[in-house]
Amino acid sequence: MALQDVCKWQAPDTQGPSVRLPQAGGWAVPRGCDPQTFLQICGPRLAHGTTTLAFRFRHGVIAAADTRSSCGSYVACPASRKVIPVHQHLLGTTSGTSADCATWYRVLRRELRLRELREGQLPSVAGTAKLLSAMMSRYRGLDLCVATALCGWDHSGPALFYVYSDGTCLQGDIFSVGSGSPYAYGVLDRSYHYDMTIQEAYTLARCAVAHATHRDAYSGGSVDLFHVRESGWEYVSRSDACVLYRELQKARDLEQELEAKASEVHPEPATLQDAQDSGELFVKLEEVTPEDCKITLKTENM
Repeated sequence: MALQDVCKWQAPDTQGPSVRLPQAGGWAVPRGCDPQTFLQICGPRLAHGTTTLAFRFRHGVIAAADTRSSCGSYVACPASRKVIPVHQHLLGTTSGTSADCATWYRVLRRELRLRELREGQLPSVAGTAKLLSAMMSRYRGLDLCVATALCGWDHSGPALFYVYSDGTCLQGDIFSVGSGSPYAYGVLDRSYHYDMTIQEAYTLARCAVAHATHRDAYSGGSVDLFHVRESGWEYVSRSDACVLYRELQKARDLEQELEAKASEVHPEPATLQDAQDSGELFVKLEEVTPEDCKITLKTENM
């Protein structure tokens, strides 16, 4: 006997129109229209942005991101998580459409679990990046927007890959994705080196995201920080971006004051130009002998 017969339960009418969804056939592309062309012409164009970064160094891979999810000028969520764990030794940053990123990471986790059951081990970070790239490349041109940095540790050590929804797959040491990435790259390019300590890496990641959130209107909220080690990934901290930026500014001002005081105590030696301008440098001109004149004439003739 069916459960609905015992409990006298009746399924709700799913055939009628819903106030939350368009009418039947509302999701379909008009007859005779190419889906790609239709989405480019009639699809929504909502501005969105974020700041995510990842870099590889001696002690693993650092992943950091802001927490603001925006839709045009509307802040949909100020505390979203843009770094998504895949398994114990792999996670990824998300940039693009939130629904697309969440969906494809769910698909990726499923495929990796199936491969682990079939083969007895998880694929490498490079294999995972190629798998995600191949799956998303089939939907090229259908307004799919997923840009991610896969951060992991496998048998070859720490690894970092960038994957885009058009099938792009790149390997590197530093990646920053989103509307705030130019500002983050400015900080990373100035201070990054492979042999940095763990605390230096944490400070660099927080500093880069905090500066990006200060300059980029679509980035903000807090700064999430993750660290992928040989033993697995670790959630380090979540810091308020505004408070973090103010602390960085105070530290920089204090450093400038200390440098100014040090220069007052130990002034730099005067240069040749400064000495000439102040009249403190006296040069004694040597007398010109007839032999010097002969040497000059011979040089001119040659």
